[in-house]
Amino acid sequence: MSVQACTVCESHFELRFAYQVQRLPDTLNYFCSQRCHERHLLAANEKVCGVCAAPFELQFAYQQAQVDGEVRYFCSTVCRTSEMDQVSERHRRMRRIAVLNQKGGTGKTTTSVNVAAGLADAGHRVLLIDLDAQGNVAVSLGLSARLTIYHVLVEGAHPADCIVNVSENLDALVSNTSLAQAEVKLVTAPRDRYKVLSDRMAGLTNYDFVVMDCGPSLSVLNQNALTYADHILIPVSCDYLSLVGVKQILRTLKKVNELLLHPVSILGVVPTFYDQRTRISIEAVNTLRSYFKDRVLPPIRVNTRLKEAPSHKKTIFEYAPDSHGSEDYRALVQRIIELCAEAEVTEQEAAVGRPGA
Repeated sequence: MSVQACTVCESHFELRFAYQVQRLPDTLNYFCSQRCHERHLLAANEKVCGVCAAPFELQFAYQQAQVDGEVRYFCSTVCRTSEMDQVSERHRRMRRIAVLNQKGGTGKTTTSVNVAAGLADAGHRVLLIDLDAQGNVAVSLGLSARLTIYHVLVEGAHPADCIVNVSENLDALVSNTSLAQAEVKLVTAPRDRYKVLSDRMAGLTNYDFVVMDCGPSLSVLNQNALTYADHILIPVSCDYLSLVGVKQILRTLKKVNELLLHPVSILGVVPTFYDQRTRISIEAVNTLRSYFKDRVLPPIRVNTRLKEAPSHKKTIFEYAPDSHGSEDYRALVQRIIELCAEAEVTEQEAAVGRPGA
């Protein structure tokens, strides 16, 4: 009789019975006893608790859940509740910012990319989402992805399977021309077409900030972004026509707040292409301040390096860290962090005063 080593306990034994060998397509398993055979069969259901690290046998549906795109296992309802409470807390703290202006040429993508990169440099985990079919985020950062935001919105792919890493703390969910087809499909959706993005992204909570680069239109995609967002950041170029476009945004926000029943606030207005040597720039900023008061954020000066950075597939912080563009976006990012912290305190105070809180 042949002598084999037990797959489970590694002891050597003489192969005598049929149950002592298991033939698989790519391997053979051997068992010295019925006990080792049973242990091997049960091992397929043995998991490690994601909270307390205790090994356990998977028996019930509640013992597993998908969290941030990964399957997590829980040995008890206590461990599951602990994990889900943490997920809810992360989701509450995550700030979703839509960068939007219905007028083109205001620096939306430049602002989206560099605000996201600046937040990441400050130590925050950031997801940058491109909701413009032109796909300028991918072009600006030199990214390519097999799965895009189209697959999330239309085909129901999990966002975690479509995200690409850009740099430390910074990930991206990019787009391309296929996103235009998503627009058509969302328009014909029978109901809740404005909530598809928020529904698809609900399971993703492991970021501090989500920054969305929105296209220059009042589209279903942009309304999806506003329904998902907590705040809106409005880049406004320092010219008369851009100031007129701000009124359109205010009407859109009113519609979202009233009809879609989703509160989204203006985090701030960012004057872009600012040139303090020109009268129009000074008048534009003064006009914005008369409307938005302290929500007018530090302006972004006209800067050649900002225009050059995308051709080098870099953020302004990578391409020209000592430039005016880098300096201005760092100041803007710092102000955004302060405003989001203030908003969180306000929300916590409101929650404490709410009945049943």
